[in-house]
Amino acid sequence: MRKWLWVGSVALLLLVLTSCGYNTLQRQDEQLKAAWSEVLNQYERRADLVPNLVNTVQGYATHEQQVLVAVAEARARVGSIQATPELINDPAAFAKFQGAQAELSNALTRLLAVAESYPQLKADASFRDLQAQLEGTENRVAVARNRYIEAVQSYNITIRSFPSNLTARMFGYEVKPNFAVANEAEISKPPQVRFTPAPNR
Repeated sequence: MRKWLWVGSVALLLLVLTSCGYNTLQRQDEQLKAAWSEVLNQYERRADLVPNLVNTVQGYATHEQQVLVAVAEARARVGSIQATPELINDPAAFAKFQGAQAELSNALTRLLAVAESYPQLKADASFRDLQAQLEGTENRVAVARNRYIEAVQSYNITIRSFPSNLTARMFGYEVKPNFAVANEAEISKPPQVRFTPAPNR
């Protein structure tokens, strides 16, 4: 009799766990972590491009120290933030990370605007290659951010919906922070790459 009672209790527990969103929470949590890892990969790829881009611009635009320093400082602030999977569990740290990335985006936009004033720089093959890599990376950042936003939205809906909210509370799942919608279109817009032919000599 005890054996059947134990088997029945386990079966009931399994039924409760599957019908109350436990498996859904597990799946969505893993999707969210994967989406966040992709965001971090793309931001790291962008940060890795910055030193070469700054050095190339510096070779032609020595008078633009203020812009070059701003880009280097913005990259340093991005690098100083521990971008770990746990970051998505801390809304304040997430906001700091988001702010640093937005600052780097703005600094890079200013750097590319400076390049417009230097025809020789725009004609430089390595600068054009770096600029194309940056544009491709910015596109990948936008795609990764959108996937993360969607993953967080699904996860947070599950966390807040009944009866999965009870399961979430029981197992310690909490709402995750998301990228702010304010300026989302501006932030995710890749830098414009316009090449003006170098003057004939």
